[in-house]
Amino acid sequence: MSLSAEEFVKAGQLDPALESLQNEIRKNPGDAARRIFLFQLLSVLGQWDRAANQLQVIDGLGSQGKMLAAIFAPLVNLERLRLKVFTEGRTPLVFGEPAEWVAWLVEANRLNATGHADAAAKQTEKALEAAPAVAGTLNGAAFPWLADMDSRLGPVLEAYIDNKYYWIPVTAIRAIAAEPPHDLRDLVWFPVQFTFATGGQMSGHLPVRYPGSESSEDDAIRLARKTEWKEAAPNYYLGLGQRLFATDSAETPLLELRSLTFSNG
Repeated sequence: MSLSAEEFVKAGQLDPALESLQNEIRKNPGDAARRIFLFQLLSVLGQWDRAANQLQVIDGLGSQGKMLAAIFAPLVNLERLRLKVFTEGRTPLVFGEPAEWVAWLVEANRLNATGHADAAAKQTEKALEAAPAVAGTLNGAAFPWLADMDSRLGPVLEAYIDNKYYWIPVTAIRAIAAEPPHDLRDLVWFPVQFTFATGGQMSGHLPVRYPGSESSEDDAIRLARKTEWKEAAPNYYLGLGQRLFATDSAETPLLELRSLTFSNG
C-alpha cells in the first residue's frame, strides 16, 4: 500500500508527497482541502508560481479558500522580493526610524549579495559594535541581548506585516507572541503577534527558513527541521534551514518561540 501525501511529508520525502498529492487532485479537482494542502506543499518547495496559481483556484472554492488567498497571495509574491534582497542586494524596507547601524547592516548585506563577503563581514562588525544591546526574555528566560545567528541579520528580524516585507530592528519591538506551528505553511511563514515599542500592535509572519532554503536538495532543510551554516568570510555565517536566535546562554529555533519580550518602550 502506497503512502499518502501526508505520510510522505511526515517521512521527510517531499517529491513523492507532491506526486501523490497531484494524483489525488487529478481524481477530484474540486477538493478544496487537497488543493490547500497542495498550495502549502508547493510553498515549502519554493515553487512560487505554482503556489500562486493554486491560491487563485482556492479563492473560488469557498470562504476558507478566499481567506487563505487574501492572506497568503501577498506573501508568495513577497518571497520573490525577499530573495532579491539577499541575492541581488535589493534594499529592504526598514520598520520605524532607521538608525545608522541598521543602514550599515543593509549595506553589509548588499556587499555580500554582490560577491564581497569579506567587506560585508567588516561592515557587519562595525554595525554590531554600534547596535545597542537590548535585554529581554525568550520563553520566560532572561537575556542581556538577542540576535539572529545569521550574520546578515543579527539584531534585526525579517517580517511580513500588512502585505510588506520588512527588516525590524529589535529596538523597535516590545514583544512577540506565537502559538505552536499547526499547518505545513507555518514551516514557511510563522504567524506572530507584534507589540511595538510605540505601543502599537499588529499581526504578521516571520519567515521560518533562511533565504534559499527552499532550493536545497535536503528536504530536512526545506522542512525547517535543521539548520546548516556556511562561513562566507571569517566569522560571517549564512544560514540554511530553520532560523535560530542566540542569546548569551542559549540557541533557540524560531518554531519554539512562544513569547519574546524586549525592554523597549
